[in-house]
Amino acid sequence: MGQCQLLCLFGLLLTTIGGSDGGGGGGNNVTYDGRSLIINGHRKILFSGSIHYPRSTPQMWPRLIAKAKEGGLDVVQTLVFWNLHEPQPGQFDFSGRRDLVRFIKEVQAQGLYVCLRIGPFIEGEWGYGGLPFWLHDVPGIVFRSDNEPFKIENEYGMVEHSFLEKGPPYVRWAAKLAVDLQTGVPWVMCKQDDAPDPVINACNGRQCGETFAGPNSPDKPAIWTENWTSFYQVYGDEARIRSAEDIAYHVALFIVKMKGSYVNYYMYHGGTNFGRTASAYVLTGYYDQAPLDEYGLLRQPKWGHLKELHSAVKLCLKPMLSGVLVSMNFSKLQEAFIFQGSSECAAFLVNKDKRNNATVYFSNLMYELPPLSISILPDCKTVAFNTAKVSTQYGTRSMEQRQKLDSVEQWEEYKEAIPTYDETSLRANFLLEQMNTTKDASDYLWYNFRFKHDPSNSESVLKVSSLGHVLLAFINGEFVGAYLERRVAGLRNVSIQGAKELKDFSSFSWGYQTVFDAPTGSDPVAINLISMGKGEAWVNGQSIGRYWVSFLTPQGTPSQSWYHIPRSFLKPTGNLLVLLEEENGYPPGISIDTVSVTTLCGHVSDSHLPPVISWRSQNQRTLKTHKRIPGRRPKVQIRCPSGRKISKILFASYGNPNGNCENYAIGSCHSSNSRAIVEKACLGKRSCTVPVWTEKFYGDPCPGIPKALLVDAQCT
Repeated sequence: MGQCQLLCLFGLLLTTIGGSDGGGGGGNNVTYDGRSLIINGHRKILFSGSIHYPRSTPQMWPRLIAKAKEGGLDVVQTLVFWNLHEPQPGQFDFSGRRDLVRFIKEVQAQGLYVCLRIGPFIEGEWGYGGLPFWLHDVPGIVFRSDNEPFKIENEYGMVEHSFLEKGPPYVRWAAKLAVDLQTGVPWVMCKQDDAPDPVINACNGRQCGETFAGPNSPDKPAIWTENWTSFYQVYGDEARIRSAEDIAYHVALFIVKMKGSYVNYYMYHGGTNFGRTASAYVLTGYYDQAPLDEYGLLRQPKWGHLKELHSAVKLCLKPMLSGVLVSMNFSKLQEAFIFQGSSECAAFLVNKDKRNNATVYFSNLMYELPPLSISILPDCKTVAFNTAKVSTQYGTRSMEQRQKLDSVEQWEEYKEAIPTYDETSLRANFLLEQMNTTKDASDYLWYNFRFKHDPSNSESVLKVSSLGHVLLAFINGEFVGAYLERRVAGLRNVSIQGAKELKDFSSFSWGYQTVFDAPTGSDPVAINLISMGKGEAWVNGQSIGRYWVSFLTPQGTPSQSWYHIPRSFLKPTGNLLVLLEEENGYPPGISIDTVSVTTLCGHVSDSHLPPVISWRSQNQRTLKTHKRIPGRRPKVQIRCPSGRKISKILFASYGNPNGNCENYAIGSCHSSNSRAIVEKACLGKRSCTVPVWTEKFYGDPCPGIPKALLVDAQCT
C-alpha cells in the first residue's frame, strides 16, 4: 500500500536557524564525516532532548522548548505518530496536539534544530508502536519483515535475527528507500549495527560510552539517539530514579571516548499519554522523572546539572572539533582524554572507580576526582565542571488541594444496562478476539452467551480462553466474579467459580460525572483520583488518560494518583468531569489540585566548583588583563519558579551541616550568622546567590574543618 511506503527509518532532519550557520527559513546543508555532523560547513557537537508533541499541548510547547533551550539544548527530537495522524485509511488529522508542523515551526522560531524520528514503527511505549490498527486488514501483511505490504521500520536490530536470512535484505531495502528520497539530511538507524552506507548506525541506552561498538564505518560520526534520563514506568512498579550525576558522567564519557557528535536525552519532557495512547500497562504520566517533569516543571537538580555539563563541554568545542585527541592512562581506572588544537587545549580527566576518590597528576598539577566522575578542563588547567559534584539547587514538587469534590449530591451516577443475548447482533461459535472485533475503538467489549443450567449440578464453573487483561462476569444481570491479569503474559485460560473470595463489584456503577471550576492562577492542574479504582477520565470531552489507582506497588501505594489536566482543556467555570470506573471507586474522594515547586534547597561545599558561567567570565577577563582575577567561588544558588519569590528560609547552616537536602540538621560546626546572612541575601527575591566563603559569614566558625553551606528556602 502506498501509505506503508511513504516514510522509513529514523530520519535526522535539521531545520535551519539563523546566525552563523546560515539564514533563517531553510536550506541547511547537513553532512557528516568520521568526526562529527557538519551543518553549513561548521562541525557540531549537538545536545538534543526528546519532547513528543502529542504528549503535551500546543499551549505548552513554547514553554517546554524555551526551557530546553535554556538548559543548553541545540535540538528537539520527536517521534511521528502514524496512528494518531491516520486513524483510518486516508483520513488524516493534524489538528491540536497532532499539529506536527506547528510544533516544528515553534522549535525553529526559538532557534533550535529538529531531529525527526519518522518511524512509522516508533515503539515509544505508544499504543501499537504507532502503527494504525487498520493495517491488520491489509491482505497479506506481515509486520516488520521483507513483505511487500509492509516496508517500514525503526529499531529493527532488536528483532532482525528473528527473520533469519530475510532480515539483512530488508535492512538494505529500507536504507535505499530512505537515501533515494534525497532529503538532503543524514539518515540514522537506531540500534542497527549493520546499517548500510551512508545510513548512520546509532546507540540507544544508558551507557553508550561503554556499550556502543561505535560507528560501523570510519566515515560516520558517533550518534546517541536515546540516552534514557529515567525509566518508563508501568502500573504496579515504583518509580526508578536515574541520578543527574550518572547521566552527566555517561554523556561526557560518550563525547570523549567515542568522539560523540550527537546526544539525545530520552525523554527531556515525557508528558502525558492522553486518551488510550499508552501501550499495555504504561502509566499515563510518561517519564515524569525527566529534566522537565510531566507538567513541564524543572526537575532539579537534573535539569540544572545537565545545563552546567552542556556549558562546560561547549567551552571545549574548538579543540575538540579541530584538534588532535590523545589519551593517556594514569592507572587501570583513571585516564585522560586531551584535545590539542593549534592554540587551544581541553582535557577530560576520568575516574572509573565506582567507590573511591582518586588523585591524579596532569600537566604538573594535582586533581582530586570523586568516584565515577569526569572533570572537564577547558584550558587543560582549570576544572570547570565535575560530573559528580552537583551545585545546582534541589526542588520539591508539591500538590495543593484547590477544590474537593466531596459532596455526594454533586455527582451523577450512570449504570450501563448489561445486554442480553437476544439484543446482540454479532454472533460466533467461539470467543471473538477483542482487538480485531472492536478495531481498537474501545478497551471494552461485552460477550454474551446463554446456556441451560443443569439443576443436578449445584455449582457451575465458567472457563474462558482469552488474551484479555480483565474479565468481569455477570449471570442474569448479577455479578458473579472477576479476573485481573496483573501483567501475567500470555493469559489464555480463566476459571471463575462463584464470587465468595472475590472483590464485590455488584454495586459499582459504570460512570460518574460532575462539574468543577478551574483553579485560579497559572500553576498546572491535576486531579487526585486516589479514591478510585481503574478506568478512564474525560474533562470537557477530552480524555486525560487511563487511570489504575488500585494497582498497587510492592510497597502498597499506587504507581500514579494524580493525573494531568492541561490548562487548555479548562474553562473558568463549569468544567465537566466524566469518569468510566471499572471497579468500585468512590468519587467523593476526588479533588482538583495544582502542582508547583514550593521548596528549593542548595547544598554546596568549599570543594564544589563555581558555576560554569563564572569560568567563562573570569577567563575572558584574564585574556583582557593578562592576569587571573580572584573571585570564583562555590555558591549556593536559589531561584524560584516564575511568579514566585523567596518567602521564608526554612534552614540555613554554614559549617558542617549533617545530612542533605532531603534530611538535614545542624552539625558540630555552625556559624550563628547563617540564617541572618542568607535571609538578607534572599528574602523577597526571586533568586539569590550566597558564596561558600568564610568572609561572607564574618569569620571561620571552626578553623581547619572543611565547610559547606546548606540552605532550604520556601517560594510563594
